[in-house]
Amino acid sequence: MNKFKGLRQACHFGPTLIVTAIAFGFANYYWWEGPAYVIAFTVACGQLVVGWSNDLYDYKDDLAHNRTNKPLVSGLITPKYLTKWLRFMVPFSFVANLLGPLGIKGGLVYMLGIACGVAYNFHFKFSILSPLPYAIAFAALPSSVAISKDITPPLWMWLGGALLGMAAHFINVIKDMEQDQVSGIQGLPQRLGTKKSIIAAGILIASGLLTVFLTA
Repeated sequence: MNKFKGLRQACHFGPTLIVTAIAFGFANYYWWEGPAYVIAFTVACGQLVVGWSNDLYDYKDDLAHNRTNKPLVSGLITPKYLTKWLRFMVPFSFVANLLGPLGIKGGLVYMLGIACGVAYNFHFKFSILSPLPYAIAFAALPSSVAISKDITPPLWMWLGGALLGMAAHFINVIKDMEQDQVSGIQGLPQRLGTKKSIIAAGILIASGLLTVFLTA
């Protein structure tokens, strides 16, 4: 039970649940309830890859800052155990998304978003381009569902998603801003600082919502 709890915590359960719910909502609109549950499941599998790879990469930094809310630091699970599950989930999520209702085209678009999430964990979080993977991933999620029905994603969907995704990046970083700066993590929010990041997040949220309302 403790290991299951550790895996759940390591996947960043809150964000994973939100993304899965959003995917279900779009899938239920474009498809119907049955395939929507399958799409939600395969999307959740992709989110596990992003969350678990994030905790594995951040393990040493989390340990240095004594982040006992992290399951690898608290000892609920070991890096070896999490690595084993990640090695299983990477190919499983890829195959499940391509063979599921999203299909080849929709599945590839969604997995592009997952690849961006992993790329952020290992590279972009240190770069001034750190918002870019969030923009692509948040645009890819709803777009993949539309594409699975051979529908061209409308402007509000991918542009609004990209803007809100970048806002999510700034919001997510703010809570660990000082510790990240100490650890040498220099993404765009860390370079701007807390106050400017809050302003940037507000502007991006407003722009994203405005895009949705004006073009939907």
